[in-house]
Amino acid sequence: MKRLVIIVLVLISVSSFGQTVQNLIDKVEINRLELTVSEFSGEQSTLVDGTEVTIINRQHSNNDLAAEYIKERLLQFDNLIVEEQDFNTTGKNIIATQLGKTNPDNIYLVTAHYDAIADYCADDNATGTAAVLEVARILSTQCIENTIVYAFWDEEEIGLRGSRFYANQANNNNLNILGVINMDMIGYDGDNPGETGDNDFDIDVRDLHGSLTIKDDLLSLLNTYTFNLNPIVVNPGTSASDHASFWNNGYPAVLVGESWETNDQSPYYHSSADRLSTLDLPYFHELTKLVMAYMVTKGNLLSVDNTITSSSVALTSNQDSASYQWYNCDTNTLISGETNQTFNPIVTGNYAVETTLGSCTEMSDCILFTTLAIEDVVSDYFTITPNPVTSILTINSTLKTTISIQLYNISGQLILETTSNKKRSRIDMSSYASGIYYLKLKGKEKTTKFKVVKE
Repeated sequence: MKRLVIIVLVLISVSSFGQTVQNLIDKVEINRLELTVSEFSGEQSTLVDGTEVTIINRQHSNNDLAAEYIKERLLQFDNLIVEEQDFNTTGKNIIATQLGKTNPDNIYLVTAHYDAIADYCADDNATGTAAVLEVARILSTQCIENTIVYAFWDEEEIGLRGSRFYANQANNNNLNILGVINMDMIGYDGDNPGETGDNDFDIDVRDLHGSLTIKDDLLSLLNTYTFNLNPIVVNPGTSASDHASFWNNGYPAVLVGESWETNDQSPYYHSSADRLSTLDLPYFHELTKLVMAYMVTKGNLLSVDNTITSSSVALTSNQDSASYQWYNCDTNTLISGETNQTFNPIVTGNYAVETTLGSCTEMSDCILFTTLAIEDVVSDYFTITPNPVTSILTINSTLKTTISIQLYNISGQLILETTSNKKRSRIDMSSYASGIYYLKLKGKEKTTKFKVVKE
């Protein structure tokens, strides 16, 4: 982007990491967890169905707003089948299913109840709800071999009714559920940082239906990756949360949560004093990351690389031999015609690529591409004259093939598109308003972009 002598385009060449378990663990955002808990426990207002609301109370007879909040967030994510599961006149589970590409009948669940006893109830169980949403946000961007179900139970507080209904149905239908991680109250840690026993958490388990294997897998992950957590294995563990519904139906399950075993549970349990301000957010973050690691491992990532390498002149998908579609993240629209592995943005903006390999389609993160140039590019293939231009812009090409000519305005909108097989082509710009334009010239693998000043 360009003029006079040389291109000045500031963008350090970087490459984002491929999708590893560690990479996805690192995507768990503490600020996002805090925001979700704040909205879901009524500390601040939020939008549901386009209306500003405050979700202060989630008692089972008054939590339709909470259910709608969860459903709307899940519908924003890719690759999920979202449904409401009504199990009585008032009870409603929210279930999101991410089908495995290779083994769809192999099912793992990550779960939390969303109903509450009193107002606010940030720890019990806005924390678990926020954690499941965060795992879904991250893992739904990936292609996985096995099926993951993100489940939000209703009426846990009056008898595990939602999870019991689901588990009973699963048993009746012979679903192949291989593991369940249930999160209930994962945000309170009463120790001051650095004190002995800080960041204790319980893994409640029983020697039922292979549940000990889940416990062993969690302990292995704690040793494989870096977490600031100290596990307390409780065996036999409590049956006072939704994982017990799966034990009762012959499925392996564990409860992950703050340490009741060491008397380090929230003192504000089942009261309106259970507020965001009482939580240990870094501790909450660590527990969410651990569960993220388990679900990624059990989902088993397929080898599609949805990351992007950014250079000073282009964005390139790191996945070879695939199909590509580039998107403008600022307008949330696909960019017509940009279906190659490499994309040369015309203007500064946030861009992403959707990569398809076989049956797997993944969307990359949005990458900021910044162009700060004001001088002409030096090209071995193209020159333009004059620049600035008042009427006729002449394009000179040394290529012996047909070239593609595209002219964009300062907002990045395509305003002219044509082709030419001549060594000298002309564009009449006399009717265009004065200002900055971008000219993209392409012939075979040779692409050059110019910044054109119309006087």
